[in-house]
Amino acid sequence: MVTSIVGLSAIGAAAILAETGDLTRFTSARAVVKHAGLAPREKLSGTFTGRTKLTGQGRPGLRLAAWRAVWGAQRANPVYAARYRHLTSRAENKLTPPQAQAAIAASILRHLHAVITTGRRWDPQTATHGTRTTPPSAIAA
Repeated sequence: MVTSIVGLSAIGAAAILAETGDLTRFTSARAVVKHAGLAPREKLSGTFTGRTKLTGQGRPGLRLAAWRAVWGAQRANPVYAARYRHLTSRAENKLTPPQAQAAIAASILRHLHAVITTGRRWDPQTATHGTRTTPPSAIAA
């Protein structure tokens, strides 16, 4: 099931699962991302608002495994490739390549959690939040 995520190899998935253990023990996919230390957090103190950075807390081995999984998935998976292009080329709040890769690593962890907990294969339509690549008129025809 885990290799239904296009671009995620069996070895990459095994490395992530070895670091996380049983993914069903996490209440949400967000909890898995936080466990890896890939969740962003703002620096706040009173009226001061600093930059938003990754927490860096959590399991470094899991972060490394997710980071390594990005390289293959970004090249082979059209959903992750489009997300990377969008994050690095948008006009407002453009991310640097490492920031975009960290966002994709978090996406891989969330998708892996969904595949494991639901028992359903990875679906690119669902992974893009249900957005359509073809106009509705073409579907009706």
